[in-house]
Amino acid sequence: MNITFPDGAIRSYAEGSSALDIAKSISEGLARKVLAAKVNGEVWDATRPITGDAALNLLTWDDKEGKTTFWHSSAHVMAEAIESLYPGAKFWVGPPTENPPGFYYDIDLGDRKITEEDLATLEKKMNELVKQNNAFVRKEISKNEAVGYFTEKGDEYKLDLLQNLEDGGITFYSQGQFTDLCRGPHIPHTGFIKAIKLTNVAGAYWKGDEKNKQLTRVYGVTFPNQKELDEYLHMLEEAKKRDHRKLGKELSIYTMDDDVGQGLIMWLPNGTVVIEELEKLAKETESEAGYKRVVTPHIAKENMYLTSGHLPYYADSMYPPMEMDGEKYYLRSMNCPHHHKIFAAEPKSYRDLPYRIAEYGTVYRYEQSGELFGLMRVRCLHMNDAHIYCTKEQFNDEFRAVNDMYLKYFKIFGIDKYVMRLSLHSPEKLGVKYVNEPELWKETEAMVRNVLTESNIPFVEVQDEAAFYGPKIDVQIYSAIGREFTLATNQVDFSQGRSFKLQYTSQDNKPETPLIIHRAPLGTHERFIGFLLEQYAGKFPVWLAPVQVKVLPISDKFLDYAKEIQAKLKKADIRAEVDDRQEKIGKKIRETELLKIPYMLVVGEKEMNEKQVSIRRQGKGDLGAKPLEEFVLQVVEEIKERRADTPEVTAG
Repeated sequence: MNITFPDGAIRSYAEGSSALDIAKSISEGLARKVLAAKVNGEVWDATRPITGDAALNLLTWDDKEGKTTFWHSSAHVMAEAIESLYPGAKFWVGPPTENPPGFYYDIDLGDRKITEEDLATLEKKMNELVKQNNAFVRKEISKNEAVGYFTEKGDEYKLDLLQNLEDGGITFYSQGQFTDLCRGPHIPHTGFIKAIKLTNVAGAYWKGDEKNKQLTRVYGVTFPNQKELDEYLHMLEEAKKRDHRKLGKELSIYTMDDDVGQGLIMWLPNGTVVIEELEKLAKETESEAGYKRVVTPHIAKENMYLTSGHLPYYADSMYPPMEMDGEKYYLRSMNCPHHHKIFAAEPKSYRDLPYRIAEYGTVYRYEQSGELFGLMRVRCLHMNDAHIYCTKEQFNDEFRAVNDMYLKYFKIFGIDKYVMRLSLHSPEKLGVKYVNEPELWKETEAMVRNVLTESNIPFVEVQDEAAFYGPKIDVQIYSAIGREFTLATNQVDFSQGRSFKLQYTSQDNKPETPLIIHRAPLGTHERFIGFLLEQYAGKFPVWLAPVQVKVLPISDKFLDYAKEIQAKLKKADIRAEVDDRQEKIGKKIRETELLKIPYMLVVGEKEMNEKQVSIRRQGKGDLGAKPLEEFVLQVVEEIKERRADTPEVTAG
């Protein structure tokens, strides 16, 4: 059989050779690194026989698919350890995860429990198992055999999974004393796993439905060597310090309350300052780019969401309807249908295009309670949303301009690691998950790809993650400690213009339907502020800081001078407070440092007599004294320029 390698080279091998056999023929050193293989675009076990001509890519720890295979295999080792220590345990699913990196398994332990204190014992057992170098063995099995196997075990979870599987697509994987229903793939043997850390235990509803039984979810991470695990654990400690939920509470950014409801954020005064600064930035940027601002209602009739397609395609994420006067009303989950109605409110000609409208619109999405997470997964979102209605000829320039806006924001916020993820449709799901317009999908996906390529913007392509109405770009950014976030989206829509009968009069005096670009460069306040808390470790740059300057009088004798300073700072639009407590100056400085306020002005007799201020910078200490007017000019300039000030983070 002929095997084609990524560099285009073609070599012949005996039919039935595995990717591992092929790796060994190239180099024993290479074979020791191979974890899995991509065969004709599909990830396989490295030990699985290849029976015909194929394109082959050998996957190692350096490849994303190599890591996910490694972690999925580690989940099976953890399950084997759990089964040996908790006989009769039943397993639901054990996937690899990207954020956090590693894996988990959902387990029904009956009346027993696994606690944080038990993780060390589980780790010890896993270390014993991996040293056995047990091979992961794949076995194709009939549905009847699989049902019989799990019926005998009394495993209702695997029997539930089997309901949707058919003969020819069912496989078991075994290693050591553990066997599970699994698609795979897996690494060749357990010996590749050299370093193990089980990180935490949580509860998880079966199938993510709070009406179902709560299972035990155990999280872990593994590495091919101890050094990488040590580095990861160091970064994990740094991540704990930067946890946006912890910092959000310490810095009085936001709060939640059970009487208000899960996933519904209330922004405290400090958090509201950050929101207003972000909105100010967005409004300035969008005004310069020719956007007009609009405001639309938070609810709408059922018919509008039927027209848009959100009810057929997105109903599970929408709140249930309210019935009034014989009509059903829904809380909006997206701003776009309202914006389409604004476009349609007045006649448009080609001279009005591109027509750009923007809104910080509030949307509501019913996330499952088990998926809610601080500011990252919420049910009420404030979205930096806008829609561009343009001709096909205008599309390239408009789409490129949105991407350029992303790059401008990246510079402001000190984001230097990012990638654009081009999300494409799946042809097999047309009419089910995606609008059934195969030619338009091909055309618009090519248009987006061309813009990215011509702009030299790094991007990756991902199948089956498009919006239901067109391809999109998801902007993936990485925080200072390397955690990945989906910041924003830039979407093409070739469907809703027709659904809403949107038209403009062309230069030939004919009715035409505009292309629509959906974009949200700053995403939502919730997720973006969560990212910023982690990115800056709570130490916001001066322009974003809720309190920019704290004035610290040494004693009450200098309180009037401190208030005079505060008044002058406020007159210059600098957010300032006075610490008027009867505390020692050392304590005031320490506590102001903990509040991560950028500047402290210490004032005593010398400062008062000379009309100066002694300046301390957060994290940098004493900067010396200077006249108040000079300090004000310096800070005003720093705020005006919106300088990024990202704390340095080192690993290891």
